[in-house]
Amino acid sequence: MTDQMPALQRPATRAARLSAIEQALLTRIVTSQSQLSQILANQGIEVTQATLSRDLDEIHATKTRLADGTVAYALGKQPEEAASANPDAKTEQQMNRVLSGLVTSVAAARNLVVVHTPSGAAQYVASVVDKQPIDGVLGTIAGDDTVMVICADDDYAKRRAQWLLDVVSKG
Repeated sequence: MTDQMPALQRPATRAARLSAIEQALLTRIVTSQSQLSQILANQGIEVTQATLSRDLDEIHATKTRLADGTVAYALGKQPEEAASANPDAKTEQQMNRVLSGLVTSVAAARNLVVVHTPSGAAQYVASVVDKQPIDGVLGTIAGDDTVMVICADDDYAKRRAQWLLDVVSKG
């Protein structure tokens, strides 16, 4: 088992660049466009300052003063939450609010977490999971009433299955 998740490989598309920017802003404290540009460059994404400015505007990223006084980029309506000391608590609260009535069962199977939902709800549940920065989760696949959450390894799958069950049970 490795402590690092497999690196995401992104195509050279606008959508992939916007996704990389959103992920960087959700998982790091980004204080400048040059810092963000370097984060993207480390992922093999070269971008001009003008394009980066347009991208930040398009995803509604704004500079916000964090609790410690640092001014950093945040997405949408997330002021200082992006740099919360406990991102799992924020993630749990958001997911509980949205998913508490939509998850009917959860099970781990190797590096997958199988989540059952009422008919028609799986794609919405998968979208909610995909939008959260959850350690060990690589992505999801959704059908009509079943979501497969792909984890980095078997251990992450077991822990994330229990975590998801605990999160939706709080509601």
